[in-house]
Amino acid sequence: MQATIYHNPRCSKSRAALAILTEAGADITIVEYLKTPLTRHALAALLARAHLTPRDALRTGEREAGTLKDADDARILDAMAAHPILIERPIVETARGTLIARPPERVRELL
Repeated sequence: MQATIYHNPRCSKSRAALAILTEAGADITIVEYLKTPLTRHALAALLARAHLTPRDALRTGEREAGTLKDADDARILDAMAAHPILIERPIVETARGTLIARPPERVRELL
């Protein structure tokens, strides 16, 4: 099974989701989105495949999110493209779907 994980190696939830994929024998593409940020268009497409709005995928606890409390989706998406730390993690994608793997055990829904 092919899987793509939008991964932050410093995040314990992301590492746990990656471990579940590895244990399941998935052929994994790891995208370290902080090192290789998604374009606004690619991020919008990823969120659409996950049936998420930008607000659904926003890490509200990040400092950069403070100005986005009343922002519309377009502004949040712009901010996420400019500051990828704002993207909730990990996002996992397989042929069975796309989701935010929080808690990491949600990855099993895609296996």
